[in-house]
Order: sequence, then C-alpha cells, then structure tokens
Amino acid sequence: MPTYSEMDEISWQEFEEAVKEIFEKNDFRTEFRFVFKDEVGRSEIDIVAERFGTLIGVDAKRYNKSWNRKSAIKREALKHGERCKRLSRLKERKVIPVIVSLIDDSLISYQGCIIVPFNSLNDFLVNFEYYIEELGY
Repeated sequence: MPTYSEMDEISWQEFEEAVKEIFEKNDFRTEFRFVFKDEVGRSEIDIVAERFGTLIGVDAKRYNKSWNRKSAIKREALKHGERCKRLSRLKERKVIPVIVSLIDDSLISYQGCIIVPFNSLNDFLVNFEYYIEELGY
C-alpha cells in the first residue's frame, strides 16, 4: 500500500481511484462516481461498493495537513450521511456511509458516518463484518 507521502503527491481524482482499487481488491463490486437523482435533486457518491449484499457509499477525502480537517470531516460526514440516506430510499435498502480520509484524524464515526483513514482501509475491509457489527450497523 502507498505511504502517506506518496499519496500526498497525487490528485484527488487519483486518490478516489486508489480507494476504489482497494475496495475491488477486497472483492467488492464498485460503481465509480455514482450519480443519482431524486426529489431533492442530483447527487454524486464517489464509490458505491457492494459485497455479500451490503452496500457502502464511499466519499474519498484527500485533505492535506494544513486544513482544519476535523471540523471539515464532520461537516462532510453530515452531508454524506444524508446522500446515503437518499440513495437508500432509491435502492430500497440500507447504504452504509463511509468517508475514507487521507489523514488519520482519530475519528471513528460521526453522526452515523464511518470515518476510515486511508492507511487503515485494507484492514477495515478485511474485517468489515466485525467493524460493522461493533459500530452498530
């Protein structure tokens, strides 16, 4: 897996691709830059991943070290959680909201949205069922 310094040099688009590839290497089927429309309007989720009947809506965040990331991640978690609720209604099944952040800000979840640092993503996916149970999904 790439190191933080290697990942810090790539664009946000390349970061989204790297996250998608890790999901696929862990046997998730993915839809990339998934666009949907409902009564609220048009929205996009970076990656919609599915394995064993479980749907995950992934928002990849490539924040750098100089941003006030904790407050930004919390704001994004609220927005992403709402997008995933909307998609859940369209799909008629639960979509678990997950944010994958380039930097570890010691947040595990916020308002129902799971926050996974990029360097822990593979472990999260290998042990996905355990984490989902532990976090109450």
